[in-house]
Amino acid sequence: MDERPTLKLYNTLTREKVAFAPIDPQNVRMYVCGPTVYDYAHIGNARPAIVFDVLFRLLRHVYGESHVTYARNITDVDDKINARALRDHPGLPLNEAIRLVTEKTETQYLEDAKALGCLDPTIQPRATDNIPQMIDIIEKLVAKRHAYAAGGEVLFDTRSMADYGRLSNRNLDDQQAGARVAVEAHKKNPGDFVLWKLSSDNEPGWESPWGRGRPGWHIECSAMSERYLGETFDIHGGGLDLIFPHHENEIAQSRCAHGTPVMANVWMHNGFLQVEGRKMSKSEGNFVTIYELLHTEKFGGRKWPGEVLRLAMLMTHYREPIDFSIKRLEEAERLLAKWPVLKESDAAPDASVVAALADDLNTVAAVQALHALAQAANADPALLPAFGASAALLGVLLKEAEVDEAVASAVDALVAMRLEMLKARNFTEADKIREDLAAKGIQLKDGKDAAGERVTTWEVKR
Repeated sequence: MDERPTLKLYNTLTREKVAFAPIDPQNVRMYVCGPTVYDYAHIGNARPAIVFDVLFRLLRHVYGESHVTYARNITDVDDKINARALRDHPGLPLNEAIRLVTEKTETQYLEDAKALGCLDPTIQPRATDNIPQMIDIIEKLVAKRHAYAAGGEVLFDTRSMADYGRLSNRNLDDQQAGARVAVEAHKKNPGDFVLWKLSSDNEPGWESPWGRGRPGWHIECSAMSERYLGETFDIHGGGLDLIFPHHENEIAQSRCAHGTPVMANVWMHNGFLQVEGRKMSKSEGNFVTIYELLHTEKFGGRKWPGEVLRLAMLMTHYREPIDFSIKRLEEAERLLAKWPVLKESDAAPDASVVAALADDLNTVAAVQALHALAQAANADPALLPAFGASAALLGVLLKEAEVDEAVASAVDALVAMRLEMLKARNFTEADKIREDLAAKGIQLKDGKDAAGERVTTWEVKR
């Protein structure tokens, strides 16, 4: 068996790139914060889905498919969900309205992720299926005096944790109350955060030792990661915007409840995303969902294939900020057009692609290596299996589009007609057929057969 490549990953917790050593190589465990299912996922949400899908693929390649567990949660209890349910279904009981919103949004998210080439995580737990686990952690925190009940809430006492703020490098004494830290009279400290809050009669709620209520945002991930991956696991991922307060507070809850030195050994965060050089927001008019990119002509006046969106993301290193633009999508599309189309391969991926990904998920270098391999495979078909395996490792394996039989017959007829025109040296009409087909997404390739006769093949452009 070939020696495993050494993976080096940048750890936000220690602020250094170090060799990755799993707690148990037979059970490598990764948790990534998933969507809050109240609205369709926007293009910024696509970035962590793609980034950590590549890492999932790499870990499976290095340690074996059956030895990697990837959990990505679904947050289906949240005040934003409540508000959306009341807005969209005002005449229904709230619980029923919430179910309609969350089921529709979750289904669309999973379809979007699949269209972007993402594998299904090993586990996709829902917050509402883990309420008892959340209550259990909160009870432990109260018993250990890391949490207290006040003002109809149970709050985490940030002063009870000596090194609170380590992940985000925030000093609690210097921390200013801001938009994401509510300052209320019943809190012992401004930075204390909600673990459990009481629910009114028209709000979703569950029975607990503190009354009928619902969980705070952060406790959900602590409960789900512990249940499915253990008190301490290997990798925790998410967007840069989650470092504080979400991931910081996850760490506080989990470590204080379980008495562990860390929650996850490695913390990885992808960089921010802008659209055409500006922060994405509805007020800027540049807010775009994955669904809109795939199925409408909102962005650039056309629909974009999932593999183009994925490659455009991977052409920037995951820790760097990315400017998501039409120009970048067109660049990715041109690159894909130069790559072979083939089926998945059982061959080993090329060492150059593996080495690039093993260096802190350097997808920029991996795409460059894959492009060089594509050029070589275009000249030497013997390299096609290695190219296919390497492309699959990045999740950009290209498949031929399915073409209706009647359409295929019509294209064949036009190709034959064009060949006759070329034989008659009627180049103007022959070029017109080529241009008409190109406009419909059909690319022609001229060549010669073994006898030296002119032949033309065609394929659907990606």
